[in-house]
Amino acid sequence: MSSKTYTVAVVGATGAVGEAMLSILAERKFPVGTLHALASERSAGEKVAFGSQKLVVQDLATFDPAGVDIALFSAGGSVSKEYAPRFAAAGAVVIDNSSAFRYDDDVPLVVAEVNPEQVANRPRGIIANPNCSTMQMLVALAPIHRAAGIERINVATYQSVSGAGRTAMEELGRQTAAMLNFQPHEPAKFPVQIAFNLIPQIDEFMDNGYTREEMKLVWETRKILGDDAIQVNPTAVRVPVFFGHSEAVHLETRRKLTAGEARELLEAAPGVEVVDEREPGGYPTPVTHAAGADPVYVGRIREDLSHPRGLDLWIVADNIRKGAALNAVQVAELVVKARS
Repeated sequence: MSSKTYTVAVVGATGAVGEAMLSILAERKFPVGTLHALASERSAGEKVAFGSQKLVVQDLATFDPAGVDIALFSAGGSVSKEYAPRFAAAGAVVIDNSSAFRYDDDVPLVVAEVNPEQVANRPRGIIANPNCSTMQMLVALAPIHRAAGIERINVATYQSVSGAGRTAMEELGRQTAAMLNFQPHEPAKFPVQIAFNLIPQIDEFMDNGYTREEMKLVWETRKILGDDAIQVNPTAVRVPVFFGHSEAVHLETRRKLTAGEARELLEAAPGVEVVDEREPGGYPTPVTHAAGADPVYVGRIREDLSHPRGLDLWIVADNIRKGAALNAVQVAELVVKARS
């Protein structure tokens, strides 16, 4: 990486993803010269950690983006729609974690290990980060698609509450404590109880009966892999886990790929760690592997008994780190590398 330093802004610095972005920028020794931590007016004046430093959070609404080289946004779609174009117009490369620009033809949708070349294709100065569930799935599936071509993906996701923000984590904690103490509890963040329960709805329902979270898997998979012929059949479920999304993925490839061949491809794939011992505990879980870690973990690799070119995988990753913050920083590193 270049010895040059960059002026970086993190928008949404007080949120879970924003805090992770600050932590990862420091961990990976990103060449930061000046760092601006930005959030809404109500958070202005708070302090956030950046390595050994404490940064005072500034009000996004009154901040002048002139001189910012790279802006990492994780403050929601409405904030991104309003402010990301302002930062881009001022000369910053914007890396946006919301869904605001993901489906625009002139905004690249980038997973660092999958389609890094798309970073250069940013006519509006904006690069979009995919949805967390799509992100981890494609880190694992891209090498298989390149080797054998994927025709169809059946996927059921088991998504932790941190994907719905800090208030969702607090609700799971409150409900769990209340139930264990035989106290009454009412849902607020979720439509029904989340503690000791599964909720087969993430985001709003659409006219076709799928939720928006499920359709993100369809739209984003095709855009990132550059193949509109891939069929995706998703079900997205919220589960009472704090950190880490899991996915049961069933693939149908164009060319027959054995489980052994798939395992070799995955073991060589960047960002992937294979945990696939056929014994109790020999598979990845959100708690034992993913939470707080960077890799996408893959296990339960086997051939589909019901399809001649089918493969089954179990994919687990930390949705806050790889699913959001880490990929944004990796994309920023690609931008810096291209400039050096």
